[in-house]
Amino acid sequence: MSTPRFLDLPPGVAPQKIVTSQGTFAALEAQPVSGVIERWPALLVPGLTGSKEDFIAVLMTLAQSARRVVAVDLRGQYETPGPDDREAYTCAALGADVDALSQVIGGGEPVHLVGHSFGGLVAREAVIDGMTKFASFTLMSSGPAAIEGRRAGSGRKIMEEVPTLGLEHVWHQRFEPEALANDVPEEIMAFLRKRLLTNSPTGLARMAEQVLTMHDRIDELRQIEVPTLVLYGEHDDGWPPEAQSEMAARLGAECVVVPGAAHSPAVEAPETTAAALVRFWNEAETHSLDTRSSNM
Repeated sequence: MSTPRFLDLPPGVAPQKIVTSQGTFAALEAQPVSGVIERWPALLVPGLTGSKEDFIAVLMTLAQSARRVVAVDLRGQYETPGPDDREAYTCAALGADVDALSQVIGGGEPVHLVGHSFGGLVAREAVIDGMTKFASFTLMSSGPAAIEGRRAGSGRKIMEEVPTLGLEHVWHQRFEPEALANDVPEEIMAFLRKRLLTNSPTGLARMAEQVLTMHDRIDELRQIEVPTLVLYGEHDDGWPPEAQSEMAARLGAECVVVPGAAHSPAVEAPETTAAALVRFWNEAETHSLDTRSSNM
């Protein structure tokens, strides 16, 4: 479970509603506090039980690299409503949402796409489907196929218990004890409870099923010519670090291991994570512009 370090929005960050052909999405938008927007924008996609707030600690730093940065709630997550239709929450359907969001946010420019955990599987669908030209793609604490280890067990409990016992039960039996064991501050506990209970039960259960059954699409992703970064914490308890390192090798992608972090490096090591993203984004843009110039 990721826990934002603070809930007060930093300078330059504001809540927004992003209207797309796929619906309206709740978002946090960051713009440079000083200077102007000179670089391509970025879209940040959260994980299964997460939300846009999981990126609060990195938003201001990312935006100060002279770009617009948008973190969203996927459909059915927290402040973005979703239908009761299970098929609206497959990775492919959510990937179409990411396409629509990217096209609006980019406004004709390529967008840097970041997917955290389950959000990485969703974002991968948008990259592979070819509907949108991305400036770069970052898999943050995500893997090549179905999630493994302790978090796989948590996912199975969500898939089985939410439809029959409800979100309140899952909060009291699973999320609250974990938060208490980690000494999560009271105000963040209140936020985590509100966030979980606001999720679409249908969506959460279906997304849990997706993260438990997703097949390997790395060979397909490798065929897409987009600069790719694999970034994860050295103590990740989702997909094993070795699996993510192997995935990066298969992709021919850059690999960054964040010291001291586990499954949520944007929360656990925000400055290191933001610095790695900014450097990668800037290099991807420079390479893209150099390629364009050489083709003229």
